Amino acid sequence: MDWLQVVVLSVVQGLTEFLPISSSAHLILVPVLTGWTDQGLVFDVAMHLGSLLAVVFYFRHDLRRMSVSWVISLRGGTTGQDGIDRDARLAWWVLLATIPVCAVGFAFHDVIEVSMRSPILIGVSLIGFGLLLGYADWHKSEGRSEYQLTFRDAMLIGLAQVLALIPGTSRSGITITAALLLGMSREGAARFSFLLSIPVTALAAGLEIVGLVQMPRDIDWSAMAAGVVLSGVSAYLCIHYFIAFIKRIGMQPFVVYRIVLGLWLLWIFW
Repeated sequence: MDWLQVVVLSVVQGLTEFLPISSSAHLILVPVLTGWTDQGLVFDVAMHLGSLLAVVFYFRHDLRRMSVSWVISLRGGTTGQDGIDRDARLAWWVLLATIPVCAVGFAFHDVIEVSMRSPILIGVSLIGFGLLLGYADWHKSEGRSEYQLTFRDAMLIGLAQVLALIPGTSRSGITITAALLLGMSREGAARFSFLLSIPVTALAAGLEIVGLVQMPRDIDWSAMAAGVVLSGVSAYLCIHYFIAFIKRIGMQPFVVYRIVLGLWLLWIFW
């Protein structure tokens, strides 16, 4: 890999990981459109690690409270008037909502990697799920925060997250869509989606690391370090400005982008 490829892929990963426009679609398309060789598993690990560090650092205070309250709830302690406070409850909802995508991802990993990376499928997914995001945002109510989710809400969002295994869907896009349809606010939907990304990204990176251990190879440590830093910085800035942006403007610019990109892909590859 040359340094231009390192920079482009890292920034693309960092920005698109948390925007509702599908990071997997963009990382598949960049080599297709540029003629670059596949970046390989090692660099994928670096980029995912950078994104994971970014979201953990951004929500570090929330995660600290959630972790403490969750441990207390495991021990049978009471941290609120109803026996469990809102931080412990949110931690439980994040963990439970992660189960469906992990189960399906483990079961169908090879099928997804081999058979579902077509630019045509990506284009259709970008358009279809983009229109659904637009509908959810257009018909949103005033909405609840992430702390007002119920068990039913968390599981429905978790089931929706399974659709993100289809390239072009966008994990953040489909979880935000489901949350909006369930009556959450834009900010609450985005924050819960970002918290959901932590266990999913950690597990995905863990699987990739297992693959590296099983098949040792030469590692370009300078490219790895650059991938972590560049994807992490761009992901952190993306989270910060995305939440502020959608509070004022909403999801419609991302819907338009998805539709235009999807139509362009269908025109090029059909």
